[in-house]
Amino acid sequence: MKKYNFGAGPSILPQEVMKATADACVEFGDTGLSLMEISHRTKDFQAVMDEAQALFKELLDIPEGYSVLFVGGGASLEFCMVPFNLLEKKAAYLNTGVWAKKAMKEAKLFGEVVEVASSADANYTFIPKDYEIPADADYFHITTNNTIYGTEIREDLDSPVTLVADMSSDIFSRKVDVSKYGLIYGGAQKNLSMAGVTFVIVKDEILGHVSRAIPTMLDYRTHVDKGSMFNTPPVVPIYCALQNLRWIKAQGGVEEMERRAKERAALLYAEIDRNPLFRGTAKAEDRSLMNICFVMNDEYKEHEAAFLAFAQGRGMQGIKGHRSVGGFRASCYNAMSVEGVKALIACMQDFEKEILK
Repeated sequence: MKKYNFGAGPSILPQEVMKATADACVEFGDTGLSLMEISHRTKDFQAVMDEAQALFKELLDIPEGYSVLFVGGGASLEFCMVPFNLLEKKAAYLNTGVWAKKAMKEAKLFGEVVEVASSADANYTFIPKDYEIPADADYFHITTNNTIYGTEIREDLDSPVTLVADMSSDIFSRKVDVSKYGLIYGGAQKNLSMAGVTFVIVKDEILGHVSRAIPTMLDYRTHVDKGSMFNTPPVVPIYCALQNLRWIKAQGGVEEMERRAKERAALLYAEIDRNPLFRGTAKAEDRSLMNICFVMNDEYKEHEAAFLAFAQGRGMQGIKGHRSVGGFRASCYNAMSVEGVKALIACMQDFEKEILK
């Protein structure tokens, strides 16, 4: 039975990306050694780093004056590194979910934090709008895609101050005007690579303006100056990222990833809206294309566990919703096929027939 991975992360990767990475872990190129045991100082791995950074810039059309970094610690460490490097007096945050709240919590250790708007009272079912960004803030932080709640900001906002974005779960799923951002970061284990590496896109000129001393490893300038090679980088996840970047380019680039994302989401949301058993949890105008969240309608609530078992029995993996939302979550990252989405829709339709017969 074929299985489809709808997990929120670590998540689906293209088969050829996984195979190429696995092969390199046995023997990397013609070195006669495993990727896991070579020195990161070799010319062979430097070529991996150079190409990965170059493809990042090419695929996202990153302007001059920005650096692409590969570091450790996940997005959770970036919650600390961003204010450590950028917050002098005040920062503004848009509260759209758990990860935004965690980022705000860390920032409060370094200065004043202004919550410009929040959808917490509605369990984060929408993206707040019509808020004011303080003009005297050092930066404005957003989380573009909210994996738990299934909402997404799919536009590049205009901000009067430096715009910072956590794009962990929707990077490379749409075109981004990087020039509108001072810094973009994210864990790689959704649309870029396996777990273990974090990407950072930073405008070089925004660094070095806070008065505090910054520990060497937490200073973005350290990683910019050393090309992400100050210490031993996570070599296997970076190699995996390179393979995925090559795959994205070969498939037609970010434009093609966006087209596929829209196609997958349109199919699945149409079924959610049609099927009397289910309903979506996010406001229609803010629905994520990456994490599609839905629950059973109230009159069929007692069938949720049965549907989960039914779908898993048909090869649908990772569709259980987050505990704070419940129900189901189909994460449709770049490597998810339309075939997989159609298989899930068939499960929903067949279960509907069983319940309503």
